[in-house]
Amino acid sequence: MLRTDVPGTEAVPRTRLRWWTELPIILLVYGAYSAGRLLARGDVTSAVDHGLAILRVEKFFYLNAEHPLNRLFTREPWIGIPADFWYASLHYMVTPAVLIWLFRSRTVRYRAARTWLMASTFVGLIGFTLLPTCPPRLLSASHGFVDTMAQYSDYGWWGGEASAPRGLGGMTNQYAAMPSLHVGWALWCGVILWRYGGTRFTKVLGVAYPLITTIVVMGTANHYFLDALAGAVVMGIGLLVTRPVLRVADMVRARLGVRTPAPVTAGRTPVTAGPHAAGSSIVSAGCQTSTGEQFPRQRKVRATPGAEQGAEPGASPTDAGDGAPAPAR
Repeated sequence: MLRTDVPGTEAVPRTRLRWWTELPIILLVYGAYSAGRLLARGDVTSAVDHGLAILRVEKFFYLNAEHPLNRLFTREPWIGIPADFWYASLHYMVTPAVLIWLFRSRTVRYRAARTWLMASTFVGLIGFTLLPTCPPRLLSASHGFVDTMAQYSDYGWWGGEASAPRGLGGMTNQYAAMPSLHVGWALWCGVILWRYGGTRFTKVLGVAYPLITTIVVMGTANHYFLDALAGAVVMGIGLLVTRPVLRVADMVRARLGVRTPAPVTAGRTPVTAGPHAAGSSIVSAGCQTSTGEQFPRQRKVRATPGAEQGAEPGASPTDAGDGAPAPAR
């Protein structure tokens, strides 16, 4: 089927997104991201130096909210334990759930939102590579931080190495703290829920989820405040490059002869091209109407005298050629 977004423009082949093509793409990108995190393991000494530099900057500007939050989470298990579960699980559950919901109920918004998330993730990977950073929990005890994940590890599946399951700590990069994609992905989920949720409850979730996640990553001593801020900046950069990335992807698809999903243009309804050329003035053009078919109460077009093939000069114009006068305008 041919579709065109603007009447009068050339129709372009379109196709719908399918889950069996989307899932491999997402898994491939996530696999590349995870492998990139492991390959981006920098020198531990440099990572510690970067972490201490961030902490000094925060103290200078009175931004080190991690200290009071970490003391609270350490002192109050009824706060610290749920926070550890939040950090260890929701990052990997809520984001895919929002992606699936968007794919099923807001399909026309899905492609741009998915591209935004993926582009931001790769920008974050660049940050991990260029700036390996020691999180607060891995600094020496003299800096006043407690690893709450290790403190409450008896309550969960994680051990003393971030949120990785026991025995699998070597498969994660603990120095990939800058930027915080826990915060970045949570912000993406929040924006999507706020814009497309449609209910007050989803809007509340859209605000609460990234806000609580930001508090959690600092209180558990997994990230600095500037890590969280950098996560938001990364999402902003990803949003800016989303449209160019989509254009490049469409160009590649066109060169490969692959049909691309139809874009959505605000205020314009895609029209299915009919047997007539796009931009035709015929009523049925682009609407798949049969010859002679007429919409209810549709007025017929008055023909120009002599324009009909075989019309005799001086003959009175009619609509059907049966001698009946044309209806008055």
